[in-house]
Amino acid sequence: MPLPLDSDIITHGIQLAVAPVFLMTAVSGMIGAVAGRLARIIDRARLVEDKARTSGDAEFLARAFTELGELRMRGRLANACIALLTCCAFLIGLTIILLFLGETTGFQISRWAVGGFLSGVGCFLMALLCFLAETVIATRLLNFHLLKRE
Repeated sequence: MPLPLDSDIITHGIQLAVAPVFLMTAVSGMIGAVAGRLARIIDRARLVEDKARTSGDAEFLARAFTELGELRMRGRLANACIALLTCCAFLIGLTIILLFLGETTGFQISRWAVGGFLSGVGCFLMALLCFLAETVIATRLLNFHLLKRE
């Protein structure tokens, strides 16, 4: 059975769905930033591993082992951040679909849309906490290296 489509209803549905799109833009930008940080973490870990393989200095190996542990933790946090951001984007995309369908078909699915949106925002907030933790570890590692050189 075909559904009657009123252009005013469709327009209003699109207007409702546009608001979460702005969050999707923020999520995509943050995924790019975190992916860049993850790439630098991996590059640094490879460099430290390569130097450790060729070094016989026990003090350097101890520092390298400590740094690799911190880099591993940073990598895990960056991966968790990307996973949460991806989940957020999926939930926000689902919210957009639900809002549009709810507006154009008349089905009462607003509870699902609200749940999807709030879950997406929750994932975004947890991703921000992972990002904060990763940057704190990176800064602490930087301070550690500065102290060792003096």
